[in-house]
Amino acid sequence: MEATKRWVLLTALAPVAWGANYWVTHAHLPADRPLWGAALRALPAGLLLLALARRRPHGAWWWRSALLGLLNTAAFFVLLYLASQLLPTSAAATLMAASPLALLLTAWALAGQRPRRAHLAGSVVGLAGVALALAGTGEGIGWAGLAASAAAMLVSSVGYVLAARWREGADPLTATAWQLTAGGLVLLPLAAVAEGAPPPADGPTLLAFGYTTVVATALAFTCWFAGLRHLPAGTVGLLGLLNPLTGVLLGTALDGDPFGVRQGAGLALVLAGILLGRPRAGAAAEPAAEPGPAARLPSGRGA
Repeated sequence: MEATKRWVLLTALAPVAWGANYWVTHAHLPADRPLWGAALRALPAGLLLLALARRRPHGAWWWRSALLGLLNTAAFFVLLYLASQLLPTSAAATLMAASPLALLLTAWALAGQRPRRAHLAGSVVGLAGVALALAGTGEGIGWAGLAASAAAMLVSSVGYVLAARWREGADPLTATAWQLTAGGLVLLPLAAVAEGAPPPADGPTLLAFGYTTVVATALAFTCWFAGLRHLPAGTVGLLGLLNPLTGVLLGTALDGDPFGVRQGAGLALVLAGILLGRPRAGAAAEPAAEPGPAARLPSGRGA
């Protein structure tokens, strides 16, 4: 029992780190350098995980890693960075909490994975929660931020469908290391050409980049994978709900984001939708939603 509690606490570090990353990006990273922000997050973290995994891609995994890195790391991190900058922290966290629900529809459209009625009901409830939480907030909720969030969910969902098909031949930690590194290598020259030199960094900015790279990416993924190896997938998925909760609480406490009855009810509906769509005990095992660099992770992550 004590060992299980320790694994639960260790695994919970990942969604809390991801939820806090919305605020760190919004408050302390340069708003006009999304390519550099994504590159400086992905490449160092990928190299750190490669040092742990100590395996190179082989065979088809060379081009698979490149493609998945483009979708799940390069495009996803840039869009997530933009959403975190353009939206209040609580709004960005609430929107990305619906990413597992977007994944259900993407997998149905692209891979013919027809969702169960509970999945569809969860999607409807979750999307209604997002609409309720954002309705009437007005200030700070612009179309550019909404579009960046929607695009982030779309590209990561497409990447997940591909990763689920190609999961043989690489363990999740190794595959994530390859994708982070590949995505970072794609972003690096793009950032240099489009945005010039790396952004000047004072002490707080360096600390923010360090948090995003080391804690919210390399350490968080390591804790998440450790949890998957030692805890039931359903338990890990429920811990993932700490992600939007952390983002909303930090946005409210530190940025003064509005949080009233409407926002609370909307967030509750989002979480209820995710819980409603989760497979019941005894149901056939299915790949779970994970909108990010790794394959076969339970829902709840939103880097």
